[in-house]
Amino acid sequence: MLDAVLLIGFGGPTRREEIRPFLDNVLRGRPVPKERYEEVVHHYEAMGGRSPYNDLTMSQAAALRTRLTAEGIAIPVIVGMRNWNPYIIDAMRELTGNGAKKVLGFILAAHRCEASWERYQASIDDARATIGSDAPRIEYPAPWHMHPRFIEAVAARTSEAIAKLDPSDRKNAELIFTAHSIPIAMAKESGYEDQIRESARRVASQIDRPSWKLAFQSRSGSPRDPWLEPDIVEVIRKLEGRPAIVVPIGFLCDHVEVLYDLDIGAANIARESGVKMIRAATVGDHPAFIEMMAEIVREHLNR
Repeated sequence: MLDAVLLIGFGGPTRREEIRPFLDNVLRGRPVPKERYEEVVHHYEAMGGRSPYNDLTMSQAAALRTRLTAEGIAIPVIVGMRNWNPYIIDAMRELTGNGAKKVLGFILAAHRCEASWERYQASIDDARATIGSDAPRIEYPAPWHMHPRFIEAVAARTSEAIAKLDPSDRKNAELIFTAHSIPIAMAKESGYEDQIRESARRVASQIDRPSWKLAFQSRSGSPRDPWLEPDIVEVIRKLEGRPAIVVPIGFLCDHVEVLYDLDIGAANIARESGVKMIRAATVGDHPAFIEMMAEIVREHLNR
């Protein structure tokens, strides 16, 4: 019997003085050039010194809780973050204190690689080891990047964005899907890029847009190391003034990679290039996405 659902997320700073401690948590000793570190600090400061990620993730949890309750499924849905409050370890202690024995760990990433999947599982394993034998067992859902409800939610957000263009621009607009870039070495060890392409292909098919591009964004790390390309900025520069619909398919809710890297950074390049850029909303708490989560919970309850 499943005792609870744990949404496992990235986390984000909630006020200016938390930015650097948060980034130190994210990096955990991994080498990032000082210039890049300070650049990201500036990005958070430009957003008012906080990220909406935590609030939006709590909204997803509340929507899932409401959806399950409407079906008569009274199961706790709580949130644990890898890099900031509420931390995974605190969520696990809460679950343990409530007597949970088996928990669905829903990692909030549609496309899987070491950075988006294994690191979160490792954090769960560390928390279980810290708590000891009373810690609940965590099971994870099967890959859901092709789930019809996820595709439906992204397609709906994309259609909403296309509708913001003048009718004369809609057919000519370039549809660009974006996701977080990762080192090529990491990508080769996972199906990350193929998963993103498959999600994008299905969304494009659902909205009848056979022509589309995939771009990457928000790379960090050493400039000497190869990362997935092309960068969204370079794709926009090559549009020769054509409108662009940018769909952040690799992100489930708005945070710095969307609100700064796309809405400020990429948008500035678009203006300089004479490109009208419309950014589609992330899936967030779209009803189709919440229904997908509810379906996955039901599957695990019925096992």
